[in-house]
Amino acid sequence: MTSNAPPSGQTDYVTLVSCDGFEFKVQRSSAEIAEAIRRMLDPRTGFYEAIHNRCEFSDITGLVLEKVVEYLYYNEKNKDAKEVPDMEIPPEMTLEVLMAADFLNV
Repeated sequence: MTSNAPPSGQTDYVTLVSCDGFEFKVQRSSAEIAEAIRRMLDPRTGFYEAIHNRCEFSDITGLVLEKVVEYLYYNEKNKDAKEVPDMEIPPEMTLEVLMAADFLNV
């Protein structure tokens, strides 16, 4: 019998925290689209993030992290779609969002 429940100690939701204190409760399946977050939350590492289901980012602002979270959900929602419209990102945020995406390996 197989189960889709996360391993012991893991929750279905994780908290992503920006450098300016904004907290985002995100479904684990969406958050783990970002390779860096997936590695941070891997229970085999014993990392603080994996134990507490909480990732803090000292270089990502709340506005940028909100856009990243929006993208993670957008990506999961459209993963099997053939024609996916572009996600809207304000031009003034483009560079910061791109840097955060690179850091998180999204």
